[in-house]
Amino acid sequence: MGGRAGGARPVVRPVGEDALLVTAGSAGQVAALYAELLDRRAQLPAVTEIVPAACTVLLDGVADRAALARELAGWTLPEHPPADGPLVSVPTVYDGADLAEVAGLWGVSPEAAVRIHTEPEYRVAFCGFAPGFGYLTGLPAQYAVPRRETPRSSVPAGSVALAGPYTGVYPRSSPGGWQLLGHTALRLFDAEREPAALLAPGTRVRFTAVASRG
Repeated sequence: MGGRAGGARPVVRPVGEDALLVTAGSAGQVAALYAELLDRRAQLPAVTEIVPAACTVLLDGVADRAALARELAGWTLPEHPPADGPLVSVPTVYDGADLAEVAGLWGVSPEAAVRIHTEPEYRVAFCGFAPGFGYLTGLPAQYAVPRRETPRSSVPAGSVALAGPYTGVYPRSSPGGWQLLGHTALRLFDAEREPAALLAPGTRVRFTAVASRG
């Protein structure tokens, strides 16, 4: 990445006492930057944490901030990250309360909406909101949907949902305003498991439609 031409350059800003905030132009460039940082971590000045978000990557606990800032300022960013992350299959019962509404927004039947949602391979762009909640990119842009006007006070754990360009799976019961497509029995977060979070940035995800056992 560092020596290639034809890509955008990141914007690097100091944050706090020992952190850098690196801004990229797109979700794909953020994912590519995050993957490159992990790949080259041993050759860069020491960093305690590398945390991707929607448009930025935060580097915290940087041992030599000036040196790392100079290094990153010379990098160029391709649009797409390498497709080599681990793959997680999410078996999903498509019985969500908002499936028909989402299908209507897409101008298709609920059955066709399920096919649309299960066709792409997704990628965890970043995590947030709750432990184990990954923001998944991969759904074509024309299928972005708005959040619900009135959030639900409680969304069941395992709910598979959409909001804007992202797909997500609620790791635990919580309030939420995403459009519910279905649910999975897969446990997204387990404090007794190593790693505790099933979905981490860079993980590839496929949704597969399964029949309800109940």
